[in-house]
Amino acid sequence: MKAVRIHQFGAPEVLQYEDIPVPEPKEGEVRVKIQVIGINFIDTYRRTGLYKMATPFIVGEEAAGVVDAVGAGVTDSKIGERVVYCTVQGSYAEYAIVPAWRVVQIPQNISARDATAIYLQGLTAHYLAHDTFPIKSGDTALIQAAASGAGQLLVQIAKMRGARIIGTTSSDDKARIARAAGADEIILYTQKDFEAETKRLTNGKGVDVVYDSVGKTTAEKSLNCLRPRGMLVLWGNASGAAPAIDPLALMAKGSLFVTRPTLTHYTRDRAELIARAKDLFAWMTAGKLRVRIDKTFALKDAADAHRYVESRASAGKVLLIP
Repeated sequence: MKAVRIHQFGAPEVLQYEDIPVPEPKEGEVRVKIQVIGINFIDTYRRTGLYKMATPFIVGEEAAGVVDAVGAGVTDSKIGERVVYCTVQGSYAEYAIVPAWRVVQIPQNISARDATAIYLQGLTAHYLAHDTFPIKSGDTALIQAAASGAGQLLVQIAKMRGARIIGTTSSDDKARIARAAGADEIILYTQKDFEAETKRLTNGKGVDVVYDSVGKTTAEKSLNCLRPRGMLVLWGNASGAAPAIDPLALMAKGSLFVTRPTLTHYTRDRAELIARAKDLFAWMTAGKLRVRIDKTFALKDAADAHRYVESRASAGKVLLIP
């Protein structure tokens, strides 16, 4: 089968399109014949070595396809079933081995492309808005990179929960996309200081929560946008890892809270995974949650896809097709 592997960490050029044997499922596993692959920023972190893994390895951790083989003891998945999965390494390939409990059946009315486009980023937005900081009516949130694929989903879910949303974007085009997702106010961070604008828009009070997926270039100023006892949710590193934060600074700025969550801790078992996935698919079916596919690349062009994602030019989900 064809797969994209890494033998050494580095720039997109280290992504190698190779022939490797088709894997066989073991006990408790299924094999998925992959139809659509989702690209996420975490893929670039693994490629650069920010998140270390033993090499060589197949990149990627999100895909949709059809179960074409099952291992011993698997009862919840059947051959021929359309499924989607994430947080399992090895999706940049024609086939992948996945623990059976991690695959979720795709509803008949949802395409493999849409299921992939909404899945990992939608699950992330779900836990951020429901659990990490359970946002509610009357709250105001600052969402960094509000026009990104995950940002748009987070805006929509937070609006469903009754919050006021201030979003940051880099351009007028992205501002229109974030507004279409439901953002109440937009700050063009390339033209205005987002800290000063956030304070102006909140009459100097600050926001209840900042959802920050950018990291290095925004984290310190994001803290300054919070009200006393507000929370900074650092859930991504698009510009690099956020700098270390002095606990005494949190006290001085208003007894603030900071957390760095990750999806695996919010999908600890199949029951939690299924509950979140069911919400996403139900909202999608009802038209309450919309996904925007920005661009599609062939699997062999994974390096070009990584360059595009890292340029931060995308405004929606980027997909690979085997």
